[in-house]
Amino acid sequence: MEQEPADVQIALSRLQQPQELSIIKLSEPLLAELATGEGKRQSDVSADAYENATPSSLEADLLHYKELFSKLRFSYLEQVTKEKFLRAIVGDPPLMVEHQENVELEAQLAEVKASLKAQKVEVADMVAELERSGRDLTRRMTRSILGTTTSLTKLAYLGYRKIQLQTAQLESLPDQISDLQATITVLQNSQAPLSTNPSLSMSLPATLSLLRSREEELAHLNHQLATFQSTLPRKTRELDRLEAELKPLEIQKLGSTAAAKEARRRKEDGVGGVGDDLEERGRWWRGVEGGLKAALGVEG
Repeated sequence: MEQEPADVQIALSRLQQPQELSIIKLSEPLLAELATGEGKRQSDVSADAYENATPSSLEADLLHYKELFSKLRFSYLEQVTKEKFLRAIVGDPPLMVEHQENVELEAQLAEVKASLKAQKVEVADMVAELERSGRDLTRRMTRSILGTTTSLTKLAYLGYRKIQLQTAQLESLPDQISDLQATITVLQNSQAPLSTNPSLSMSLPATLSLLRSREEELAHLNHQLATFQSTLPRKTRELDRLEAELKPLEIQKLGSTAAAKEARRRKEDGVGGVGDDLEERGRWWRGVEGGLKAALGVEG
């Protein structure tokens, strides 16, 4: 269904209405895909804090948990020491500890402390490595998001420019359509009168159909002509042979005709006797006999 220029202008005016565009709104689909791709945490402890975590908040949480575990460890050691001391006092018999046992326990405690210190150093190194990895990951994610946002901004700008160009082209279409319609009207009014030949006023499909039929007829005639041309040499040779056979007969015919005319003339004029007449007739019959033998191919 064809649209009028007024309908096209109405559609263009609707497209040209101001729309609110911003980088944040354009990047919302991408951020939503990144958020869904990371997966949900399975722990319920501080779920909201970890989902919206930042490097500063993670560092504050780490410091808080360090202090909390230090206090818990001190309280645990204090309670265990009190429990062992009370059990040693109220036990029956009471637990007596000698100096040598204290020395051995202090040596074991030193070994355990050294091992614990080494483990603390290892844990500190692991924590530092994790912090570096986290910072690197944060920088990479930030660069990726910024790059994606920049690409989206460029794509949005290019799309907006393309829409502007297409809008300008569509705005010029109604005027072009009006000019073309006026040109068609002028050409229709100035064209020559229609021909009375029905072949010149046919539509394009009918003309193409007629052209195909004419081409088929021409191909059939060309085929017949080629067939006749291939048989022409044989027919020519046959014609030459018949002409060669006909020449002697024509010569004999001419001779017989002349002899008959001469005999008739003599008979009418009364010249010569019966012998001459018989002699002429004999020559004529011999000529006729020779012509017939030559024509029929009879010998003797």
